[in-house]
Amino acid sequence: MDENESEKKRFSRRDFLAVSLAGTVAVILEACGFRQTPEVTPTPTKTPHVGPTGASTSLPAGTPVPPSATPVPTDTLTPTSRPRAEATATSAPVPTPFPPGPPTKLGLFVGYNHPALWAFVDTKNLSMVKTVEYDPNFVAEIKSRSPKTIVVSRYTNLGQIDWEKADPKALARGFVDKILPIASEPKRRKNIDAWESYNEPVVNSPNAMSRLAEFEAERTRLLAREGIRSCVGNFGAGSPDLKLWPQFFPALRAVKETNGFLGLHEYSAPYMWFGTGKHQLNPAADEGDEGWLTLRYRKVYRQYLIPAGLAVPLLITETGVDGTVQNRPGPKGKGWRDFADFWKKEGYVRFSAGGFYVEQLAWYDAELMQDDYVKGAAIYALAAPPGWESFEIIGECANILRQYISVHPRRK
Repeated sequence: MDENESEKKRFSRRDFLAVSLAGTVAVILEACGFRQTPEVTPTPTKTPHVGPTGASTSLPAGTPVPPSATPVPTDTLTPTSRPRAEATATSAPVPTPFPPGPPTKLGLFVGYNHPALWAFVDTKNLSMVKTVEYDPNFVAEIKSRSPKTIVVSRYTNLGQIDWEKADPKALARGFVDKILPIASEPKRRKNIDAWESYNEPVVNSPNAMSRLAEFEAERTRLLAREGIRSCVGNFGAGSPDLKLWPQFFPALRAVKETNGFLGLHEYSAPYMWFGTGKHQLNPAADEGDEGWLTLRYRKVYRQYLIPAGLAVPLLITETGVDGTVQNRPGPKGKGWRDFADFWKKEGYVRFSAGGFYVEQLAWYDAELMQDDYVKGAAIYALAAPPGWESFEIIGECANILRQYISVHPRRK
């Protein structure tokens, strides 16, 4: 998401059919409410922050949408093997905890230092924390409580670049001059595992992608000389065009040399699985275990990165439900909260909308678990910046998610 663009367009997504978690999670339960964990107020101070960034402005490149395709009517969103929940006066839903399962790859995007974070951190199971709050004490507190959690940060005062005309090396030098005094502060250097640069860069041609790759490669190597790692790319959901990935290889070679990460954003709506498998606007289409939005990373790795020997560690640096899209079923909306009533009307909410959202995240987690190169996925957002409240998980949703993460421990 982009702090510097007020208009956001993402991509088409589709209905919920019966979802199997491929044996990695016993059952996606109707997620439930849990006792509030006492919140611990840490000592770090809060630094100024801005809103989330990035906005894709076109449909996912290469997405096969027939010219006559129209949004599927919502009454087609009926699952084939999951009956609608029938509410009655005598049948109140009974919340059930998630059972223990394999190590989670879910993490959090954190807008600022909020007490709700620490109940997650203290599980020691969070795969990652992506944050635009890089107060030294804040990031040190995260690592002291959960040493294996990957911490990624982003310098926010960058804006966007016309990559068709950019001077990559000059831009890289300027970026490093800005970020190095911040990133080299001792506590940040020790506790932030990687730094992003420009968020959701827009590249629509081989020339633009080549210039971006040269910038990312140069700034990655310059920072590595100072002992600071990078997370490159951080493309918006459904982008870039798949055929442009070879032009990005120079950046990935630099990442491989310096022990860095590739970052991608994956969102969908009105459910997280729209655009994967058979959940397409075209009822005849089937993407198997891949997707055009969520699980798009598999297309990237299988078709391009793995054959090129560049299967570098991957971080999904933003993920969740984002409804600011075109050509999709369901109502208007932005974050998951805007879809709560829709999910209820469709009959999929058997305890709470927040619980059903966690079910979707658990589905996604089960898919991520199948790919070793995926190291984490940051749910947008806990402590969402102003203007992005519909994405906020603090409250019941966070309580349910925390219980899920608590029973999916990291490997020793």
